[in-house]
Amino acid sequence: MWRAFESKDALFDGQFVVAVRTTKIYCRPSCAAKPLRKNVTFFAAPDEAEQAGYRPCKRCHPREAIRPDAARELAERAVKEIESSGSAKLEELSAKLNVSPFHLQREFKRVMGVSPMQFARARRIQQMKLELIADAPVTDAILNAGFNSSSPAYEQLDGLGMTPSAYKKGGAGMVIGYALMDCALGRMLIAGTQRGLCAVYFADSDAELEQALQAEYPSAKIEKHMLGGLADWMGALMEYLGGQTSRSLLGLPLDVQGTAFQARVWQAIRQIPRGQTRTYTDLARAIGQPTSMRAVANACGANRVSVVIPCHRVVREDGSSGGYRWGASRKVKLLQEERRASA
Repeated sequence: MWRAFESKDALFDGQFVVAVRTTKIYCRPSCAAKPLRKNVTFFAAPDEAEQAGYRPCKRCHPREAIRPDAARELAERAVKEIESSGSAKLEELSAKLNVSPFHLQREFKRVMGVSPMQFARARRIQQMKLELIADAPVTDAILNAGFNSSSPAYEQLDGLGMTPSAYKKGGAGMVIGYALMDCALGRMLIAGTQRGLCAVYFADSDAELEQALQAEYPSAKIEKHMLGGLADWMGALMEYLGGQTSRSLLGLPLDVQGTAFQARVWQAIRQIPRGQTRTYTDLARAIGQPTSMRAVANACGANRVSVVIPCHRVVREDGSSGGYRWGASRKVKLLQEERRASA
């Protein structure tokens, strides 16, 4: 129990509580409190702790902690309410489910990876896409999906690099520039829009790289030229791969598509320091979903801008490098070079 509390493991929330003798407060295992081991004792349930004279922590609300299976059940009930009513207002939703708004928000996000509001927005966007694919007029698709006007719909799709009208045409209208070059890992393709990088690939031949880009963006206008800031982005990447700079690539702009969950994983990956690694379990815990290792691995595999989103820094539990979209040998070489540059 102490090890679970030390690691702030949310999987143990609801299974026991941690009581601190010096403050007479008890917490859930995932609480951020850091008491000394000698001052800590454990109880099986909140009632036992309170009978012994302890009061609940106001930071982690241990009385609202529930087991993972109960958390999933709560999230499923919330999803059904959102789908039936079309509303994800936290106050209304929590009243229907007879739980506090704070508790619902935390447990829903813990299970689903996003808040109820983010989940509802994602469902509306998905509904709009289905309407557009079915050849519905853009305005009808937006309103039928639950948006009150076109503005929120355009704002929600803005991160995809295309408007609803462009999506209806399969992405037609997007302009992607790309370049090919030799680098320390073989042949590299770098591509981008006016907004930022949308692809960084590695392979053994130019044909393989160009086919991969076309498959990723089948309806876009793809041109072999230095669009926007592509030349500067390429220079930064070449310096980085050549070990000529210690500068971070965090400043490079991105124009990538992904789900809310993938975006959270990619953001967490970008926080891993150069020369260091994290396991899939580490990342799952970092985003607050300790049991989602497989989904984290899938998000790594969906990364289109390798090195800039450094998924090569994510390794297996035993410390081995594991798989890599661009080849295991490239992953090993990247890690070795980063460790050398960071030494």
